[in-house]
Amino acid sequence: MAYVTYAYPKRQDSGHKQNGIRKPNHITPIKRRLFHIICGFCIGFIIAYTVSPRNHYPLKMCKRTYPSSWANDADEPADIISTDTTNNSLLFVGVMTAQKYLDTRAAAVYSTWGKEIPGKVAFFSSAVSVKPKDYPDLPLVALKGVDDSYPPQKKSFLMLQYMWEHFGDKYEWFFRADDDLYIRPDKIENFLRSIDSSKPHFIGQAGRGKQEEFGLLSLEYDENFCMGGPGIIMSRETLRRVAPHVKYCLQNLYTTHEDVELGRCVHKFAQIPCTWSYEMQSIFYHNSSGNVAFTGNLKTKEVHRAITLHPVKQHRHMYRIHNYMQSLKIHELQQRKIGLFRDLRLMEILTKSTPDYERFKSIVVSQNQLSLFQESNLFGLSPDLNKYQPRSEDDVFAWEMISRSLFSHTNSNPRRKIESHLKEGLDDVIREVMDNINLFSRERGRVIEFQQILYGYHRLNPLYGPDYVLDVLLTFKKYRGRKMTVPVRRHAYIQQQFTGLEIREVFETGEIPPNVPKESNQVTGDNVVLSNPGEYFNHGGIPNKQINFILPLYKRSSAFVRFINTYEEVCLKRKENVTLLIILFHDQDDNTLNETRTIVNYLKNAYPGSTLKIIPVMEKFARAKALDIGMAQANMDDLLLFIDVDMIWSAASLQRIRLNTVRNKVAYFPIVFSEYDPSVVYGELTSPNHMFISEESGYWRLFGFGIMSAYKEDIMKVGSFDSSIVGWGKEDVDLFDKFVQSSANISVFRSVDPHLVHIFHIVDCDPTLDIARLTMCRNTRTETFGSVNQLANLIYKNKDKLSKPNIR
Repeated sequence: MAYVTYAYPKRQDSGHKQNGIRKPNHITPIKRRLFHIICGFCIGFIIAYTVSPRNHYPLKMCKRTYPSSWANDADEPADIISTDTTNNSLLFVGVMTAQKYLDTRAAAVYSTWGKEIPGKVAFFSSAVSVKPKDYPDLPLVALKGVDDSYPPQKKSFLMLQYMWEHFGDKYEWFFRADDDLYIRPDKIENFLRSIDSSKPHFIGQAGRGKQEEFGLLSLEYDENFCMGGPGIIMSRETLRRVAPHVKYCLQNLYTTHEDVELGRCVHKFAQIPCTWSYEMQSIFYHNSSGNVAFTGNLKTKEVHRAITLHPVKQHRHMYRIHNYMQSLKIHELQQRKIGLFRDLRLMEILTKSTPDYERFKSIVVSQNQLSLFQESNLFGLSPDLNKYQPRSEDDVFAWEMISRSLFSHTNSNPRRKIESHLKEGLDDVIREVMDNINLFSRERGRVIEFQQILYGYHRLNPLYGPDYVLDVLLTFKKYRGRKMTVPVRRHAYIQQQFTGLEIREVFETGEIPPNVPKESNQVTGDNVVLSNPGEYFNHGGIPNKQINFILPLYKRSSAFVRFINTYEEVCLKRKENVTLLIILFHDQDDNTLNETRTIVNYLKNAYPGSTLKIIPVMEKFARAKALDIGMAQANMDDLLLFIDVDMIWSAASLQRIRLNTVRNKVAYFPIVFSEYDPSVVYGELTSPNHMFISEESGYWRLFGFGIMSAYKEDIMKVGSFDSSIVGWGKEDVDLFDKFVQSSANISVFRSVDPHLVHIFHIVDCDPTLDIARLTMCRNTRTETFGSVNQLANLIYKNKDKLSKPNIR
C-alpha cells in the first residue's frame, strides 16, 4: 500500500477577513495534516489497486456473512444422506448441479455410478431447489444463499465447507464433481486405497489455464490448479486445512474460474499444488469433443484407462456408459470364474492321488457342489491350442488367415473383407494382451505399444472358444536409465475361453425368474448336457400373446393363395392366437377384391371364431401407406407383425416373435432366409423343399428389414411409418433407422430365423423410381439369381455365348 505525505510552508496569517475584520481560523495545523494523510491513503489505495495484475478479472468484493449451517433448516444432514459408514467410509462425493438438471443429469448420476460408489454421494444445488417427483430419495442439499448462476464459485466453496462440517470425521477422501462426470467406482476405490489419506493430497488433472489466459490468472510460476471438469479429490487433511478459510477465499477472488480459485485457496492454506503428473491426463480423462463426447465407440484405450470420464452432456449417455462399464465388470467376473474352474480341476487332480479323495468327494456331494467339479472338466482346462482333439477329418476346425483381408477355403468368397464381429474381437484381444504386457511396465520404466497385426490365423471352436495365432508389430520404449525406442516383432498364441450357458428370460417389462433345479443339469466329458432344455423357458408363465398379421397386397393372386394355405396350416388348424388384416390395393376394373373376399369368407366359415379382415384401398400401391392403414386398426398394446405375401413360416417362428418382441423394450427385426431362383438351383420352376437351408439354396437377407414385429405403442414412440414414401422399398429402412436413433430406449433385436423363408419371385423394378431406390431394387434382383458358385458355373458353361470385347 502506498502512503503519500505532504509538507506545507508556514503561513503568516492564522485567520481570514470577513467584512474587514480578521476572524480566527478554526482548522488547526494538526487537523489539516490528518486530513491530507487520509487523502493520501485513499489515493495510494486506488493507485495500487489500479496497477495490480489481479485487476485483469475484476470482481466485486463485498463483505459477506455466512451462517453456521448452509443447508435448509428443515433438512438435517443425517436425513439427507445416510451416515452409516461401517463399510463405506472411503469416499464422499459432492456433485454440483442445478435445479434444471435434477431430473436429468443428477438423476442419471444417482441411478448409475452413484449407487456403487465406495461411500456416499450428495447433490448440491441452489437454495430454491427441490427433489424431482420421480426421485424422492435423491440426496439433495439446498445450500442457503446460493443460486444456480455461473460460475458456481460460491456453490463450490460452500459445498466443501458443508462436507467438512457434517462429514469431515466420517470419510477419508472427498470428491468435488460436476453432474456431467462419470466415475468408475471400482477404479476409484483401487486408486484411493493405494494412497495414504492421512497426508494432504490435492488430486486431479493439473492445469495452468488456456494459452490466451497465460499470465492473467494471478498464478505464480510454481502454482497450478486441478481442472474441475474431470473431478477433484481432496484427502481429509487437505479439506481440514481449507474448510475454515472458505470465507476468506470467497472474499478474495481474482478470476471468474471456480477451479482456479479453489486451487489458489488450497495452495495458500494447505501448502500443496495439484498433482504434477502426466498420467493424470489419462486417469482423469477430459474429452474435448463437447456435446458429442462419449456418444460413439466406447471400446477405446482412453475409456478403458480412465477413472473419470468428462463431459457426459447428454444424460441418457450416462446410462449407456454405465451399461458398458457393467459389461466390462461381467467380463472380469467371467475371467475370475474361469480361473476358479481351473483351480477346482487342479484340486481334484491333486486329491485323486491321496487316500482322502473319497471323503473329499463325499463332502462335495453332500454340499450339492458336484456340478461345479463336473463343469471344471470343461471350463477348467488350461489354455492350449491342442486341447481339442478331432476324431476324424470332418471334426477338424479350419483356420482362416488374417492379413489386410480374410482368406478362407470354407467360404464361397475365399478372399473377403474382415467381418465386423471378427475385427471387434481382434480389437478386444489386442487390448487385453497389451494391458497384461504393460501391467507392471511403470515400475520397470518401460512401455510397449501396439502398432499393427502383420498377419495371423483364426478359428472358432464352438465348444471351447475362438483361437488366434498372431504375428504383431510392437514398439518397445524405455524411459528410465538408458532411453531407447525400438520396434519388436512377436508371435501371440491366444485362446478366448467360453463360459457356461446363462439364460435370462424377459417377458414384456418384467423378468421371469428361472425355475430349474441345479441337479437337472449334467456336465459329462467334453459336453454340457441339459437334461430338459425346455425347463429353462417357463413357457407356462408366458401367455399365448396374440399376433396381429398385417399384410399389404396388390394383385399377386397365386402368391396370396400360397400365403393363405400357410396361414391355414400353421395358424388356423393349430388354433394359434392370431389375427389377419389384409390391406388390399386394387383397381376398379380388376377382380382381385372379389377373389380375395371369397377366400377370406371360406376361411371364416371353416374356422369359426377366427379373425380375418380386408380393407380395400383404391389408390396407387404404397407399402408404407398400407402398413400405416393397418396399424391404425390396432390398439396401442397390440403386438403387430408386418409380413409380405411371399413369406412362409412355422409355429416356431410365431413363438420366437412372441419371445423376442418386448413391449417398451425390444422391437424384433428377424433375418429371413431368401430363396435363389429355383431354375438355377434345381432346374425347376419351384423349390422342392422351401424349408431347406443351404448356401446353394438361398441367402440370409441381412439388409432386409421389411419383416418385423413390434407393439403399436413402440412404433408410435419412434415416429411410425413415413406414409409419403410411394412405390418399392425404403419404408422398412426408414422405420429401422427410427428405432435405432430414437431416444425412446427401445432396442432392436436381430437374429436369423430358419423358419421364416422368402419364396423366390422375379423382382420387377419400376423405372420411374428415384435413383437410390432403383439401385436398391436392381441389387436385390441380382442377389436372388443364385450363389457365387452357381453363377460362376453358368458363366463357365456358357462362356462361348459371352460376347468378346472389342479390342482396338
